[in-house]
Amino acid sequence: MELSKNFYKGRRLETLVENQTSYTLENAALHVFETHQEAEQILLQFDDPVLASMLSGKKIMHLRDKQSFDFLPGESLILPADELMCIDFPEARLNDPTRCLAMAISEEKIRQVIMLMNENMGKADEREWEFMDYNFHFTNDLALYQIINRLLFLFTENHPSKDIFVNGMLQELIVRILQAGSRKAYMEKSLDAGQTNRLAFVIEYIRKNLDKPLTIEELSSKAYMSESNFHRVFKNELGISPVDFINNERIKLAASLLHDPKRKIKEVYMQCGFNSLSYFNRVFKRKKQLSPKEYQIKLNKPAS
Repeated sequence: MELSKNFYKGRRLETLVENQTSYTLENAALHVFETHQEAEQILLQFDDPVLASMLSGKKIMHLRDKQSFDFLPGESLILPADELMCIDFPEARLNDPTRCLAMAISEEKIRQVIMLMNENMGKADEREWEFMDYNFHFTNDLALYQIINRLLFLFTENHPSKDIFVNGMLQELIVRILQAGSRKAYMEKSLDAGQTNRLAFVIEYIRKNLDKPLTIEELSSKAYMSESNFHRVFKNELGISPVDFINNERIKLAASLLHDPKRKIKEVYMQCGFNSLSYFNRVFKRKKQLSPKEYQIKLNKPAS
């Protein structure tokens, strides 16, 4: 993720540890932090909920009620208002700084988006969207990467209408983060929730039956929904269609099976429920940027 020329033109480097460049708009403030030397136990806190996203380098994060963890480029973290962060910078260098953005979003804006989602994007079993799970650490998917990149550009652009542009992007950002949180909750808790949540039951069924043919007709029947309603609710809540979800889970399974260098590609794709080698190859390459064979060879290549 690249910082714009406008950022470098406007920023002043005043300290080597967590040098802060800030842009404030109506519903959000964007802060870019740069650290050019090793440092430990640096404290940071914001008045509003925050999306933190790593741009370069490495941080070690210490948060309340959460085990310390590495924070790396391509990853983001959702933090509540007034959360005290304690941060180490083990690899920051003068010519190789650690850079991170922190986007503080007003709680009023988040409430507005959640109200809109509850009006237009119903969840299973008439549950409602709520404030996101905080201290949610995740890897950005392509859509989130593009939104964050676009927001970086908009905040640093000198445009009279950027408040309007940013408000629209914030809405999409909040929706996608809530959907990502919902996906994570289902993946971690679907067994526990299966007794009371129809969607959780279906997700657990999918994960246990990846080797079998899975149709929308069958899955919607298990959820006691019409096919159209099942597809709509599933996509609203998880931000992904049932077919894409199934393919993602099948590719995860295939990737784990390919750790075995003796396993045949035909055996893998059949065990993962694909009925066509060419379709398996196409989906796998789209997700992993390598063919299954190339992926298997790379995984099992001896270290030089």
